Amino acid sequence: MSDHVTPPFGKFPTVRPALDLRDELVGPVAEALGRWDAPEAAGSVLYVETDPEKADTAVFCETYDAPLEYSANCVVVAAKRGGETTLAACVVLATTRLDVNQAVRKHLGARKASFAPMDAAVEETGMEYGGITPVGLPAGWPLLIDEQVAAAPHVLIGSGRRRGKLILPGAALAALPGAEVVPGLAVAVVESSAVEA
Repeated sequence: MSDHVTPPFGKFPTVRPALDLRDELVGPVAEALGRWDAPEAAGSVLYVETDPEKADTAVFCETYDAPLEYSANCVVVAAKRGGETTLAACVVLATTRLDVNQAVRKHLGARKASFAPMDAAVEETGMEYGGITPVGLPAGWPLLIDEQVAAAPHVLIGSGRRRGKLILPGAALAALPGAEVVPGLAVAVVESSAVEA
């Protein structure tokens, strides 16, 4: 078994193939890895041990020497159409922000789209808030992936809990069941032009 694995970026105390420790992962994530119909994609997923107290993106990147441009966020969105609400997951790079009002709403054909309430996201996914990942989402959920994420050589995403993260190729994310790559799903974050005194 591979005890020593070198991650494509960052400095983490423990790095292991996620398939080697499915019994330690959150249930939905472990199940998804085991039944993924793309074995090479499942085999490319690495699990890195991290401190849940350092889960905030900026602190995390500094602590583990992880480039912000390789960090991705999985955002749960509630799309309303008629009297029905559909939950969907969207994956965007941490250097961008999800275009909920335009791109997501239009793509899902919804009248209104907004960030899902925290308790609903946690209950429906069976994952911890702050660690929700696209690997192991409920069956039937739309999974929208920004084209920049799909094109990235590797991205760092949640593992289903606040402790630990997953690293995998962007192409593997795009190969998840039900995943759709959506151009323009995210927009660039405009840096504030404040001048330091």
